[in-house]
Amino acid sequence: MRQAFAALLALFLAVSVARAEGEKAGDFDYYVMSLSWSSGWCALEGDARDDPQCDVGRGLTFVLHGLWPQYERGWPSYCRTVARDPTRAETAAMADIMGGAGLAFYQWKKHGRCAGLSPTDYYATARRAFASVTIPPVFAKMSKTLKVPAEVVEGAFLEANTGLVRDQITVTCDKGRIQEVRLCLTKDLEPRRCGDDTIRDCRLTDAILDAVR
Repeated sequence: MRQAFAALLALFLAVSVARAEGEKAGDFDYYVMSLSWSSGWCALEGDARDDPQCDVGRGLTFVLHGLWPQYERGWPSYCRTVARDPTRAETAAMADIMGGAGLAFYQWKKHGRCAGLSPTDYYATARRAFASVTIPPVFAKMSKTLKVPAEVVEGAFLEANTGLVRDQITVTCDKGRIQEVRLCLTKDLEPRRCGDDTIRDCRLTDAILDAVR
C-alpha cells in the first residue's frame, strides 16, 4: 500500500510539474487579456525602478499587461516552441499600449510562446485584443487619487462595452490598490465566460485608484 501511494504521489507531482511550465505551444482553451492600471503599478513597482512608464505627463490609464493563453483550469507558461524570439524593434513597437518594451519581451517569453504564433502574429493579436475593448473615458480624467469600490471599475467597463457581461470580466487588487482588469476572450477574441480559477473579483469597497500621471 505504501509503495502504491508513493508511486501515485510521484505521478501526481510529475503531472503537476509538466503543467506548471514548458507545455506545448498552441495547446490552450482561451485568452485572458490583462489590463493594468498604470499609476497603481507605478506606485507598487515602477517608481522603485525609476521606470519611464511612470513619468509625469504620460497620461496612461489602463495599459496592456498581457494576453495570456489559458486552460479551463490553470494556464501554460514558458512553452516549447520553434518560433524565434522577437526583435528589439518588435518589442519597442508595443510600448505605446504596454507602457514599455521590457514588458513586451517578458510577456512573449512567459505567455506568448504558448499561443503557437510567431512574435509578429502574437503581438498583432494582442494589439487587436486591446483595440477590441473600450477603456471608459472617465479614467483619463482621474486627476486625483480616490478610494472607490472595485465593483465601480468593473461597472464602468460593462457600461462602456455593450455585450460584455459580468462573468467575462474580473477586477483584481493588490495591497489595497486597483491592480488590473482582466477580460476573457475566445481564440477569435470574442468575449466569453472566464474559468472558475480566473474569476477573482476584488471585493474592496475602498480600493485606491491612483491619479493618472
